[in-house]
Amino acid sequence: MIRIFLATMLLLLTPQAVGAASVTDSLGRTITFDQPFERIVSLYAAHTRNLLLMDAGDRLIGVSRSANESIAEGRAVLGSRDGAERFLAHRPDLVLIRPMHERAHSGIWQQLRAQGVTVLAIQPGTPQEMYDYWLDLGLLSGKADAAQTMTDTFRSELKTMLEQAEARPQSERPVVFFESIHRYYRTFSPGSMPLLVLRAAGGVNAFPDAPARRGSNIADCGRERLLASGHRIDAYVTQVGRMNPVTERTITEEPGFTAIKAVREGRVLLVDEALVSRPTPDLLEGARTLREMLFHH
Repeated sequence: MIRIFLATMLLLLTPQAVGAASVTDSLGRTITFDQPFERIVSLYAAHTRNLLLMDAGDRLIGVSRSANESIAEGRAVLGSRDGAERFLAHRPDLVLIRPMHERAHSGIWQQLRAQGVTVLAIQPGTPQEMYDYWLDLGLLSGKADAAQTMTDTFRSELKTMLEQAEARPQSERPVVFFESIHRYYRTFSPGSMPLLVLRAAGGVNAFPDAPARRGSNIADCGRERLLASGHRIDAYVTQVGRMNPVTERTITEEPGFTAIKAVREGRVLLVDEALVSRPTPDLLEGARTLREMLFHH
């Protein structure tokens, strides 16, 4: 009886034990688990980055093909198009994907679930969803305390940056067109993380009423409206990366874009999408980078 009691107490005191925890993914799928997951595969750069920042790298056994060499070293490199057998060969107990992966390759995730692997499709769309997502990752990986610290630190630093930005006279704050996808003349939707970065940097969104596309963080602006408003756009900011592979020349040499004041005055500013669009604490670095561009470029 004493041995049973001691064993129970040890289990309860083990840092890895989380009790009955629940996490709901972006598609409404809820899982309940008694212990953190120990062999995690991440197929989204933000999941990977956040887990590493929470010091959960020892549980991260697989990453996507987009991961850089230093992160991929010593880990399986996997993708949505790989067969379930390839995933199972690495014995994951949790696979973290995005909703787009679920929709595009549902078959492989069904196969993995049938073999007892937990698969969650997560992608937060708003700052509050991002905070909840970080805390969920902390529960899933046994790093709840680290996730809470990361969240609290981010919120505190963001609050300071927002206060500093809002303290600037309105006349000194540049009106910004924040491009998300150049090909379709799209910006970001209200409440999205990139526009939070813009706010913290001290910029003013040129199109706060741009309609969101199907609940995403992407919003339609359109070429005609963009050019018609060109006279009041002080800075043309665009994210650059896989989602929007542009250069400064792509924008400055776009026919008709000389109607945009920022283009005429050489105020086309490129910022890494990893710093403005991914739900990681790197958004703070994005805000600092953009602030420097807007006020010292």
